[in-house]
Amino acid sequence: MSRGSILVADDDRGIRTVLDQALARAGYDVRTTSNAATLWRWVSDGEGDLVITDVLMPDENGLDLLPRIKRLRPDLPIVVMSAQSTLLTAIKAAERGAFEYLPKPFDLKELVTVVDRALSTPAFAAASQARPPDGDEALPLIGRSPAMQDIYRTLARLMQTDLTVMISGESGTGKELVARALHDFGKRRNGPFVAVNMAAIPRDLIESELFGHEKGAFTGAVSRGIGRFEQAEGGTLFLDEIGDMPPEAQTRLLRVLQQGEYTSVGGRMPIHTDVRIVAATNKDLRQLIRQGLFREDLFFRLNVVPIRLPPLRERPQDIADLVRHFLAKGAQQGLPPKRLEPEAIERLKRYRWPGNVRELENLVRRLAALYAQDNIGADIVDAELHTGTLLPAAKEEASDNDGLSGAVERHLRRYFAAHGGGLPPSGLYDRVLREIERPLLELSLAATRGNQIRAAALLGLNRNTLRKKVREHEIPVMRGLK
Repeated sequence: MSRGSILVADDDRGIRTVLDQALARAGYDVRTTSNAATLWRWVSDGEGDLVITDVLMPDENGLDLLPRIKRLRPDLPIVVMSAQSTLLTAIKAAERGAFEYLPKPFDLKELVTVVDRALSTPAFAAASQARPPDGDEALPLIGRSPAMQDIYRTLARLMQTDLTVMISGESGTGKELVARALHDFGKRRNGPFVAVNMAAIPRDLIESELFGHEKGAFTGAVSRGIGRFEQAEGGTLFLDEIGDMPPEAQTRLLRVLQQGEYTSVGGRMPIHTDVRIVAATNKDLRQLIRQGLFREDLFFRLNVVPIRLPPLRERPQDIADLVRHFLAKGAQQGLPPKRLEPEAIERLKRYRWPGNVRELENLVRRLAALYAQDNIGADIVDAELHTGTLLPAAKEEASDNDGLSGAVERHLRRYFAAHGGGLPPSGLYDRVLREIERPLLELSLAATRGNQIRAAALLGLNRNTLRKKVREHEIPVMRGLK
């Protein structure tokens, strides 16, 4: 007995055959066609329980067909497949009524699972008919790797919602680009996008920066100040480096998320707010929670939809596309047009990219600006990256057993390599010591539940010395940590 009737439209005969066989084995009746006109005739005649269509067909774009199908048969689920595999394709498919979007090539088991799920979902309805901007020039994210495809599909589902999103990833992976994509292609695209970097604001000014202040609220407040929440009204507020937010501001932010209102610094009347919150961090917030540095209840309020951006070393297949994008962008801004030879691209794929996509963009701009050759070869890339940093993955993993000294050495090698042929800013010795000292102090205080006497004994420091270092690093100390 048939489990349902599937209509498949794809210009590729081989793909039609494979889908026919896979769906037939799963118990479905299948009809296939190579053009949109035949698919539309079948749908108009009331045939089919589900449609699977490619985007590019000889007579019509599959995405343009979706709204017509949804108007005629709003409960008919549609699965869109495409080899274009961009964020824009995923967004268009979702906003024009697709039940699911599958980038080619896809796993046949996944397809059958999607079909099963679609047909078991009663009265499927499209989330919205609002259309995003057209044209690849609006594309905010580059890459067609499996890791990026998962992100595109997640973003497409979020565009017509106001759900709070937490973006995690290393520095330079493009967290703000994702936040901007959520805004620019979402339901709040006509409102403001306001970005705030928590790590760049002095701790004493964060509450005023976010919530504003009244005249006379503190020394120097000679007039009323508008906060970022008020600036972002009706739009999106992007809180970057949320892990650096001090405890006092965390408490006030939690109240905003719970009650939808806040008070300005020095104010008494609550102010209602209508903003979408998107937060980002390059830190492990769960570790900060264990250390007593981040509120667990705030974490769960922010982490409604978590999105992890992979580091560039986890998606080397995207490097060629990124390089072409950055070269074209540089040419538009007046840099000489360049091309990287295939061997040069291979060198870039082997590099560890401690600075991720931001580091790659800086390198590409440097290559375009400093070298006279139209074609950049592998020798030039080697010179810029320093051959010693092109480590095979196996060697990098094997060195993880070298202990703290080995880990620090690897980190410093990547740090020096990230500056190309130049040197890091002066004061490196003190910066490195502070980088190591702060987590050591934080973990020791966490282990002793905030007891500074026990922490000082553990570290072998004088109690007054520990207190001084805690103040220098501005480490909040909470007693009774569990």
